[in-house]
Amino acid sequence: MPRLAVFVERFPILGNFVISRGAKAEAAVVVATIEDRAWRGRGEGVPYARYGETIDSVLAQMNSVRSAIEAGADRVLLQTLLPHGTARNAIDCALWDLAAKRSGVPAHRLAGAAPPVPVATAFTISVGTPDEMARAAALARARPLLKIKLAGEGDAARLVAVRAAAPDATLIADANEAWAEVGLERSLEACAKAGVALVEQPLPAGQDSALAKIEHIVPICADESVHDRTGLEDLRARYDAINVKLDKTGGLTEALALVKQAEGLGFELMIGCMVATSLAIAPALLLTARARFVDLDGPLLLARDRPDGLLYDGSIVHPPARELWG
Repeated sequence: MPRLAVFVERFPILGNFVISRGAKAEAAVVVATIEDRAWRGRGEGVPYARYGETIDSVLAQMNSVRSAIEAGADRVLLQTLLPHGTARNAIDCALWDLAAKRSGVPAHRLAGAAPPVPVATAFTISVGTPDEMARAAALARARPLLKIKLAGEGDAARLVAVRAAAPDATLIADANEAWAEVGLERSLEACAKAGVALVEQPLPAGQDSALAKIEHIVPICADESVHDRTGLEDLRARYDAINVKLDKTGGLTEALALVKQAEGLGFELMIGCMVATSLAIAPALLLTARARFVDLDGPLLLARDRPDGLLYDGSIVHPPARELWG
């Protein structure tokens, strides 16, 4: 019978990771391992305070389904045992990994997905003063896609500084809910002037109805406003794209279903991540063939990754080795 183990690991961040809600210096991740005879599947998630999660709450959720997992619960049943979120993500991805290793069939084939191929990822520039962000952008100017964290007041100057420092890069602007309805169109105009290709979550989730009333001179992407398929159709008037993250969907199983429904509704797709190790990123690579934008730079932001981590060649991330996942 399978055995479930859950534990916490901590990985230092290279420098600081700063967004509109604050800074952090380490990635605290939860890991699920499911062992069955000679096989072991692994999955990783990142508890996120914005969604009411703590390490302790996520571990408690994971432990609450231990008896069901050890009795043989599969991925389909797991969707009914836990809500969307980090706990279900870690276990769901561990079940995918275990199934691939047991069967000798790669996870992408089990999922009916295209084989993952090397793909260019965005690289995140943390929010700071215009000068700080310009220096960071200059160091990353050879990367094809930069994701610029914004914070509201002063964003126009930040955008000007980053664009001057990285004139050839495609830019995504991520406000992390920091903008207000007042000044929204002016902020979008600043993004358009800087040649931004996508604006991510400008207004707080649940307070974003104004997005349906304005011209989208830059495409707008939902992040905090979308987790799984629930309510997705209602977002169509407000957003042009959605950011699919496994920690929000609660794993690869729901992410695959979310991507299919989103495509049917006409959304463009971004595949994103939290600041995490390669173990969290590997399952998301199965979704990248369907995405316009890929933002899977979590391991690039760490001072160290797992020893069996993904290969990053500049901004090109390569598919995982079997030893890592899938």
